[in-house]
Amino acid sequence: MTQLSKPQRDRVLAQHYGFTDEELDFIINYDIKYRMGKDDGGDNDS
Repeated sequence: MTQLSKPQRDRVLAQHYGFTDEELDFIINYDIKYRMGKDDGGDNDS
């Protein structure tokens, strides 16, 4: 079985689901921004 890098997997899945480049970019940036704990610089209540 061939191992794909994360960017390659993202492209394959985007093609499978019919995402545009802009939609894929949004998903990747959402993952970075929210899952990795980066925010928009606003106050945090916690």
